[in-house]
Amino acid sequence: MPSPHDPVQYARAAGLDPDRLPRHIAVIMDGNGRWAVERGKPRVEGHLRGADVVRATVTECCKLGIDQLTLYCFSAENWKRPKAEVDFLMSLLKQYLLDERDLIRDENIRFTVIGRRDGIPDDVLAEMDHNISASAGNTGLTLCLAINYGGRTEIVDAVRKLAEEVRRGELDPSQIDEDHISGALYTAGMRDPDLLIRTAGEMRVSNYLLWQISYAELWVTPKCWPDFDVSVFRAALSDFAGRNRRFGGLANVQGAV
Repeated sequence: MPSPHDPVQYARAAGLDPDRLPRHIAVIMDGNGRWAVERGKPRVEGHLRGADVVRATVTECCKLGIDQLTLYCFSAENWKRPKAEVDFLMSLLKQYLLDERDLIRDENIRFTVIGRRDGIPDDVLAEMDHNISASAGNTGLTLCLAINYGGRTEIVDAVRKLAEEVRRGELDPSQIDEDHISGALYTAGMRDPDLLIRTAGEMRVSNYLLWQISYAELWVTPKCWPDFDVSVFRAALSDFAGRNRRFGGLANVQGAV
């Protein structure tokens, strides 16, 4: 059972307007290696510290009643890193999947993953699938991990899926619209992110959720991911609450829509 807390009261106590919180937050967790190198530590130390920050961020989202948190954990381009680092990241991911099962259960979290399965070790896939299956009936925060994920690859896979439907005579090309494309993406059935947070100060989206973030509010902090604590997270949420989201129009649109 989820821990007993009132998200509305919690948000207000944190100085946040519960009616203007983003429903879906996406995060590019950047700077783990940089954080470690700047402190004279091996890069893996940054990844270990980063895993602790993931736990704290997930917990805060549960307390605030956020609907979904999508984390960019391992990009399709990350396979280019040194083998030792990739192997460590896969080992860390497996351990995370094991360690967080109690949190997933206790906080009623629905766990899911987006990205291609190719290349991910079988033992990691097994733990991933276990968490997805075990939490399928949960109704709290949706925790989505983007693993072996690339935005362009996702769009390629969506186009192939739609092309196959056309080939089978199930879909006429003239019928294809934005809803068809959204429904063919890895994120089918999920709402688009309201807020995209990036750490480590980089001003780019790094091939992340390219279709889905069309109207997301962007918020960048110079802090590396290991230094991303609750106070920084709340600063991002507070800034989001003050934005006027027009979605291409001129009307005053509430941020929490």
